[in-house]
Amino acid sequence: MDILQAIIVGIVQGLTEFLPVSSSAHLIFVQEFFGINQSALAFDVLLHLGTLLAVVSYFFKDIIEMIKAFFSSIADIFRGRFRQGFKEDQYKKLVWMVIIGTIPVGIIGLVFNDQVEAAFNSITIPAFFLLITGVLLYVSQRWNVGNKNIKDVGLKEAILVGIGQACAIIPGLSRSGTTIASGLLIGLDKEFAAKFSFLLAVPAILGASVTELGGITTGLDTNFLPYILGFLAALVSGYLAISILLKLIRERSLDIFVVYCWIVGAAILVYSLFFM
Repeated sequence: MDILQAIIVGIVQGLTEFLPVSSSAHLIFVQEFFGINQSALAFDVLLHLGTLLAVVSYFFKDIIEMIKAFFSSIADIFRGRFRQGFKEDQYKKLVWMVIIGTIPVGIIGLVFNDQVEAAFNSITIPAFFLLITGVLLYVSQRWNVGNKNIKDVGLKEAILVGIGQACAIIPGLSRSGTTIASGLLIGLDKEFAAKFSFLLAVPAILGASVTELGGITTGLDTNFLPYILGFLAALVSGYLAISILLKLIRERSLDIFVVYCWIVGAAILVYSLFFM
């Protein structure tokens, strides 16, 4: 992989990991249309680490508070005040919501890993599910009438949003899109739905990176410059994507991504059906 290809793939990974347009689908499309070979697992891990660092940097203060709250809540178990701690400290509730919300994607990923891997060999499947992502975003924004925040939610909401994230292992279903849509459909405040979606990304991305470590030397090149630039491109574009999405959901809507998903999904379907 040359430097330009690495930067392109890094930017695509960073933007689409957090914007609700499906990173998996776009990486498949990029490889198909530009002939970019992203076979090196080491490069894939670096891209994931770049996007992980982007979300950790953006929510650094929240994540630090959540880490402290986690250990404090463990101590609460031995003091017999675990549930009481949720009422006193919102970060205790939030960290356990993230933990519980991560369980569905872990289970689905282990059970259906082979089927998901097969889906990455086609551009038709991600194109179709990109259309579904657009539908989910469109419906959820118009369905949402709630304003539930961290004080009003619990583990039930975490599980429901976590199921949305688990569904997004299918290429074309956006992880951020399905989790935000799930949150809106169960009445979460728009900004909190987006924030919870991004925090859920931390263990999800970390888990994806860890599962790939075993084959990290596969396709490894001795020229490390493309790897470094791809990592930086994913980091910077990922941070920018988080900022853009939070601003849009706070001040406007996500309809621009609805239209984008429908146009790109339809165009790729037409291409796959008539020109391949």
